[in-house]
Amino acid sequence: MNKWSEKARRTSFGRAGAGLAVMVLLAAMPANAQETAVYFQQNCASCHTIGGGRLTGPDLKDVTGRRDREWLKSYILNPQAKMDAGDPYALQLLDEARGVVMPIPPGITPERADYLLDLIEAESALEESQFKGVQISNEPFTAADVARGLAIFKGSRKLKNGGPACYSCHSVSGLGGLGGGNLDPERGDLTLVYERLQGRTVLSSWLMAPATPTMNSVFKAAAMESDEIHALVALFEDRAQAGKPAKSQAQLTFALLGAGGAALALMFFDFVWKGRFLAVRRPLVESEKL
Repeated sequence: MNKWSEKARRTSFGRAGAGLAVMVLLAAMPANAQETAVYFQQNCASCHTIGGGRLTGPDLKDVTGRRDREWLKSYILNPQAKMDAGDPYALQLLDEARGVVMPIPPGITPERADYLLDLIEAESALEESQFKGVQISNEPFTAADVARGLAIFKGSRKLKNGGPACYSCHSVSGLGGLGGGNLDPERGDLTLVYERLQGRTVLSSWLMAPATPTMNSVFKAAAMESDEIHALVALFEDRAQAGKPAKSQAQLTFALLGAGGAALALMFFDFVWKGRFLAVRRPLVESEKL
Protein backbone atom coordinates (compact mmCIF):
# COMPACT_ATOMS: atom_id res chain seq x y z
CA MET A 1 0.00 0.00 0.00
CA ASN A 2 1.55 3.36 -1.03
CA LYS A 3 1.51 6.45 1.14
CA TRP A 4 -1.41 8.00 -0.81
CA SER A 5 -3.59 4.94 -0.22
CA GLU A 6 -2.73 4.99 3.48
CA LYS A 7 -3.58 8.68 3.71
CA ALA A 8 -6.92 8.10 1.97
CA ARG A 9 -7.72 5.24 4.32
CA ARG A 10 -7.01 7.37 7.40
CA THR A 11 -9.03 10.25 6.00
CA SER A 12 -11.94 7.90 5.34
CA PHE A 13 -11.83 6.53 8.89
CA GLY A 14 -11.56 10.05 10.30
CA ARG A 15 -14.57 11.23 8.37
CA ALA A 16 -16.53 8.14 9.37
CA GLY A 17 -15.68 8.71 13.03
CA ALA A 18 -16.64 12.38 12.86
CA GLY A 19 -19.85 11.49 11.05
CA LEU A 20 -20.72 8.94 13.71
CA ALA A 21 -20.12 11.50 16.46
CA VAL A 22 -22.39 14.01 14.73
CA MET A 23 -25.09 11.36 14.26
CA VAL A 24 -24.97 10.47 17.97
CA LEU A 25 -25.17 14.14 18.94
CA LEU A 26 -28.09 14.80 16.59
CA ALA A 27 -29.89 11.70 17.79
CA ALA A 28 -29.60 12.83 21.41
CA MET A 29 -30.71 16.41 20.83
CA PRO A 30 -34.14 15.69 19.29
CA ALA A 31 -34.90 13.20 22.08
CA ASN A 32 -34.24 15.85 24.70
CA ALA A 33 -36.09 18.50 22.71
CA GLN A 34 -39.06 16.20 22.26
CA GLU A 35 -39.16 15.37 25.98
CA THR A 36 -39.05 19.07 26.87
CA ALA A 37 -41.79 19.86 24.35
CA VAL A 38 -44.02 17.17 25.87
CA TYR A 39 -43.27 18.52 29.34
CA PHE A 40 -44.20 22.06 28.22
CA GLN A 41 -47.44 20.84 26.67
CA GLN A 42 -48.45 18.93 29.79
CA ASN A 43 -47.44 21.46 32.43
CA CYS A 44 -47.17 24.93 30.87
CA ALA A 45 -49.46 25.19 27.83
CA SER A 46 -52.66 25.49 29.87
CA CYS A 47 -51.53 28.92 31.13
CA HIS A 48 -48.95 30.10 28.55
CA THR A 49 -48.59 30.34 24.79
CA ILE A 50 -45.51 31.08 22.74
CA GLY A 51 -46.69 33.69 20.26
CA GLY A 52 -50.40 33.14 20.75
CA GLY A 53 -51.20 35.88 23.24
CA ARG A 54 -51.87 35.93 26.94
CA LEU A 55 -53.80 33.23 28.78
CA THR A 56 -53.78 33.12 32.59
CA GLY A 57 -50.03 33.71 32.38
CA PRO A 58 -48.14 35.89 29.91
CA ASP A 59 -47.20 35.01 26.34
CA LEU A 60 -43.67 33.57 26.59
CA LYS A 61 -42.51 34.59 23.11
CA ASP A 62 -39.11 36.31 23.46
CA VAL A 63 -39.36 36.17 27.27
CA THR A 64 -35.59 35.67 27.53
CA GLY A 65 -35.24 39.11 25.95
CA ARG A 66 -37.44 40.66 28.62
CA ARG A 67 -35.71 39.08 31.64
CA ASP A 68 -32.32 37.43 32.00
CA ARG A 69 -32.13 33.64 32.12
CA GLU A 70 -31.03 33.42 35.75
CA TRP A 71 -34.08 35.39 36.91
CA LEU A 72 -36.39 33.31 34.75
CA LYS A 73 -34.80 30.09 35.94
CA SER A 74 -35.19 31.00 39.62
CA TYR A 75 -38.79 32.08 39.00
CA ILE A 76 -39.67 28.79 37.27
CA LEU A 77 -38.16 26.84 40.16
CA ASN A 78 -40.12 28.74 42.85
CA PRO A 79 -42.48 31.56 41.78
CA GLN A 80 -43.85 32.11 45.28
CA ALA A 81 -40.37 32.76 46.68
CA LYS A 82 -39.91 35.62 44.22
CA MET A 83 -43.20 37.16 45.31
CA ASP A 84 -42.46 36.67 49.00
CA ALA A 85 -39.16 38.50 48.44
CA GLY A 86 -41.08 41.45 47.00
CA ASP A 87 -39.59 41.19 43.52
CA PRO A 88 -41.33 43.96 41.50
CA TYR A 89 -41.60 42.00 38.24
CA ALA A 90 -42.93 38.91 40.01
CA LEU A 91 -45.58 41.04 41.75
CA GLN A 92 -46.46 42.61 38.40
CA LEU A 93 -47.02 39.13 36.94
CA LEU A 94 -49.23 38.26 39.92
CA ASP A 95 -51.31 41.38 39.39
CA GLU A 96 -51.69 40.72 35.64
CA ALA A 97 -52.81 37.16 36.43
CA ARG A 98 -55.48 38.53 38.80
CA GLY A 99 -53.92 36.94 41.85
CA VAL A 100 -53.32 33.50 40.33
CA VAL A 101 -49.95 32.26 41.59
CA MET A 102 -47.99 30.09 39.17
CA PRO A 103 -47.56 26.64 40.77
CA ILE A 104 -44.16 24.99 40.87
CA PRO A 105 -44.10 22.71 37.80
CA PRO A 106 -44.05 19.03 38.82
CA GLY A 107 -40.62 17.41 38.69
CA ILE A 108 -38.90 20.69 37.84
CA THR A 109 -35.11 20.82 38.25
CA PRO A 110 -32.51 23.48 37.36
CA GLU A 111 -31.51 21.40 34.34
CA ARG A 112 -35.11 21.05 33.15
CA ALA A 113 -35.67 24.79 33.65
CA ASP A 114 -32.70 25.43 31.34
CA TYR A 115 -34.17 23.05 28.76
CA LEU A 116 -37.50 24.89 28.96
CA LEU A 117 -35.83 28.23 28.36
CA ASP A 118 -33.94 26.72 25.40
CA LEU A 119 -37.25 25.48 24.01
CA ILE A 120 -38.92 28.87 24.45
CA GLU A 121 -36.02 30.62 22.68
CA ALA A 122 -36.13 28.15 19.79
CA GLU A 123 -39.93 28.37 19.44
CA SER A 124 -39.82 32.18 19.69
CA ALA A 125 -37.51 32.28 16.68
CA LEU A 126 -40.02 30.41 14.52
CA GLU A 127 -42.57 32.19 12.38
CA GLU A 128 -45.27 30.15 14.12
CA SER A 129 -44.66 28.16 17.29
CA GLN A 130 -46.32 24.81 17.93
CA PHE A 131 -47.33 26.34 21.27
CA LYS A 132 -49.20 29.32 19.90
CA GLY A 133 -52.29 27.92 21.61
CA VAL A 134 -55.49 26.24 20.55
CA GLN A 135 -57.53 27.83 17.80
CA ILE A 136 -60.81 28.78 19.42
CA SER A 137 -63.94 29.17 17.33
CA ASN A 138 -65.76 32.47 17.78
CA GLU A 139 -69.08 31.00 16.67
CA PRO A 140 -71.84 31.49 19.27
CA PHE A 141 -72.62 28.40 21.30
CA THR A 142 -75.90 26.65 20.52
CA ALA A 143 -78.38 24.84 22.74
CA ALA A 144 -77.15 21.59 21.16
CA ASP A 145 -73.58 22.43 22.26
CA VAL A 146 -74.77 22.99 25.84
CA ALA A 147 -76.76 19.73 25.85
CA ARG A 148 -73.77 17.81 24.52
CA GLY A 149 -71.54 19.42 27.15
CA LEU A 150 -73.94 18.38 29.92
CA ALA A 151 -73.99 14.82 28.60
CA ILE A 152 -70.18 14.74 28.63
CA PHE A 153 -70.08 16.21 32.14
CA LYS A 154 -72.52 13.61 33.47
CA GLY A 155 -70.84 10.72 31.65
CA SER A 156 -73.86 9.71 29.57
CA ARG A 157 -71.71 10.67 26.56
CA LYS A 158 -68.32 8.98 26.89
CA LEU A 159 -65.09 10.84 26.17
CA LYS A 160 -63.49 9.50 23.00
CA ASN A 161 -60.08 8.83 24.56
CA GLY A 162 -61.44 7.17 27.69
CA GLY A 163 -61.15 9.97 30.24
CA PRO A 164 -63.46 9.93 33.28
CA ALA A 165 -66.69 11.91 33.46
CA CYS A 166 -66.38 15.38 34.99
CA TYR A 167 -68.98 14.75 37.67
CA SER A 168 -66.76 12.11 39.25
CA CYS A 169 -64.92 15.01 40.91
CA HIS A 170 -66.92 18.16 40.09
CA SER A 171 -70.38 19.68 40.28
CA VAL A 172 -72.17 22.20 38.13
CA SER A 173 -75.62 23.72 38.45
CA GLY A 174 -78.42 21.85 36.73
CA LEU A 175 -77.27 18.30 37.49
CA GLY A 176 -80.19 17.71 39.85
CA GLY A 177 -80.24 15.43 42.87
CA LEU A 178 -77.07 15.54 44.93
CA GLY A 179 -75.05 17.08 42.10
CA GLY A 180 -71.61 15.76 41.27
CA GLY A 181 -68.41 15.10 43.16
CA ASN A 182 -66.64 17.43 45.54
CA LEU A 183 -63.00 16.39 45.36
CA ASP A 184 -61.85 19.97 45.92
CA PRO A 185 -64.18 21.96 48.24
CA GLU A 186 -62.95 25.29 46.79
CA ARG A 187 -62.75 24.37 43.09
CA GLY A 188 -65.13 21.42 42.90
CA ASP A 189 -68.11 23.51 41.81
CA LEU A 190 -67.52 24.55 38.18
CA THR A 191 -70.66 26.66 37.77
CA LEU A 192 -68.63 29.87 37.63
CA VAL A 193 -65.40 28.48 36.16
CA TYR A 194 -66.07 30.32 32.87
CA GLU A 195 -65.84 33.62 34.74
CA ARG A 196 -62.99 32.47 36.98
CA LEU A 197 -60.77 31.62 33.99
CA GLN A 198 -61.82 34.75 32.10
CA GLY A 199 -63.75 33.26 29.22
CA ARG A 200 -63.58 30.88 26.31
CA THR A 201 -59.92 31.11 25.27
CA VAL A 202 -58.28 30.48 28.64
CA LEU A 203 -60.81 27.83 29.68
CA SER A 204 -60.40 25.95 26.38
CA SER A 205 -56.62 26.05 26.69
CA TRP A 206 -56.80 24.82 30.26
CA LEU A 207 -59.01 21.89 29.31
CA MET A 208 -56.64 21.01 26.48
CA ALA A 209 -53.83 20.43 29.02
CA PRO A 210 -55.11 20.55 32.63
CA ALA A 211 -52.32 21.73 34.93
CA THR A 212 -53.47 20.46 38.33
CA PRO A 213 -51.61 17.34 39.53
CA THR A 214 -54.76 15.19 39.70
CA MET A 215 -56.16 16.12 36.28
CA ASN A 216 -52.74 16.09 34.66
CA SER A 217 -52.15 12.50 35.72
CA VAL A 218 -55.66 11.44 34.64
CA PHE A 219 -55.76 13.16 31.23
CA LYS A 220 -52.09 12.86 30.25
CA ALA A 221 -52.88 9.73 28.25
CA ALA A 222 -56.55 10.54 27.61
CA ALA A 223 -56.64 14.11 26.33
CA MET A 224 -60.03 15.52 25.39
CA GLU A 225 -60.81 16.20 21.74
CA SER A 226 -61.46 19.75 20.52
CA ASP A 227 -65.18 19.12 19.93
CA GLU A 228 -65.54 17.78 23.49
CA ILE A 229 -63.80 20.85 24.89
CA HIS A 230 -66.05 23.08 22.76
CA ALA A 231 -69.16 21.41 24.21
CA LEU A 232 -67.92 21.65 27.82
CA VAL A 233 -67.05 25.32 27.44
CA ALA A 234 -70.54 25.90 26.01
CA LEU A 235 -71.99 24.27 29.15
CA PHE A 236 -69.83 26.35 31.49
CA GLU A 237 -70.69 29.60 29.70
CA ASP A 238 -74.39 28.75 29.98
CA ARG A 239 -74.12 27.92 33.70
CA ALA A 240 -72.05 31.02 34.44
CA GLN A 241 -74.78 33.18 32.92
CA ALA A 242 -77.30 31.61 35.29
CA GLY A 243 -74.85 32.21 38.14
CA LYS A 244 -76.40 29.87 40.72
CA PRO A 245 -73.79 27.65 42.39
CA ALA A 246 -74.48 23.94 42.42
CA LYS A 247 -73.44 23.64 46.08
CA SER A 248 -76.57 25.31 47.47
CA GLN A 249 -78.85 23.01 45.44
CA ALA A 250 -76.97 19.87 46.49
CA GLN A 251 -76.91 20.91 50.16
CA LEU A 252 -80.67 21.55 50.18
CA THR A 253 -81.36 18.20 48.51
CA PHE A 254 -79.03 16.42 50.92
CA ALA A 255 -80.72 18.09 53.91
CA LEU A 256 -84.20 17.12 52.68
CA LEU A 257 -83.11 13.54 52.01
CA GLY A 258 -81.49 13.38 55.44
CA ALA A 259 -84.65 14.65 57.19
CA GLY A 260 -86.83 12.27 55.19
CA GLY A 261 -84.53 9.34 55.91
CA ALA A 262 -84.53 10.12 59.63
CA ALA A 263 -88.34 10.28 59.69
CA LEU A 264 -88.62 6.93 57.89
CA ALA A 265 -86.14 5.37 60.31
CA LEU A 266 -88.15 6.58 63.33
CA MET A 267 -91.36 5.24 61.83
CA PHE A 268 -89.70 1.87 61.17
CA PHE A 269 -88.37 1.51 64.71
CA ASP A 270 -91.71 2.62 66.16
CA PHE A 271 -93.41 -0.13 64.18
CA VAL A 272 -90.87 -2.77 65.22
CA TRP A 273 -90.80 -1.81 68.90
CA LYS A 274 -94.37 -0.60 69.44
CA GLY A 275 -95.20 -3.48 71.81
CA ARG A 276 -91.89 -3.42 73.64
CA PHE A 277 -92.87 -1.24 76.61
CA LEU A 278 -96.34 -2.78 76.91
CA ALA A 279 -94.79 -6.20 77.26
CA VAL A 280 -92.84 -4.96 80.28
CA ARG A 281 -95.43 -2.64 81.78
CA ARG A 282 -98.48 -4.98 81.73
CA PRO A 283 -96.96 -7.63 84.03
CA LEU A 284 -95.84 -4.93 86.45
CA VAL A 285 -99.33 -3.40 86.64
CA GLU A 286 -100.97 -6.77 87.12
CA SER A 287 -98.53 -7.74 89.90
CA GLU A 288 -99.36 -4.51 91.75
CA LYS A 289 -103.07 -5.37 91.63
CA LEU A 290 -102.37 -8.65 93.32
